[in-house]
Amino acid sequence: MKTSVIRIGNSRGIRIPKTLLEQCQLGDTVELAVRNDHLVVRPATRPRSGWDDAFRGMSLQGDDKLVDKEYLSATQWDKTEWEW
Repeated sequence: MKTSVIRIGNSRGIRIPKTLLEQCQLGDTVELAVRNDHLVVRPATRPRSGWDDAFRGMSLQGDDKLVDKEYLSATQWDKTEWEW
């Protein structure tokens, strides 16, 4: 599909047909990148997307235990010097 590059203020833009937006699941925010002289437009991802599912899976597998448990015990400084 061919389309025109249009002037938008000092920038340039392209119009993306609705069918393409829907097929690519593009919303109001996108990420742009250049790969091998091609402009890549993809849906913007949210930071930490999918973490809930990953943590839930870890819990089901019993893989959500602290790995540095020995460092959590109070030190002598904690017992004698620390004040609330």
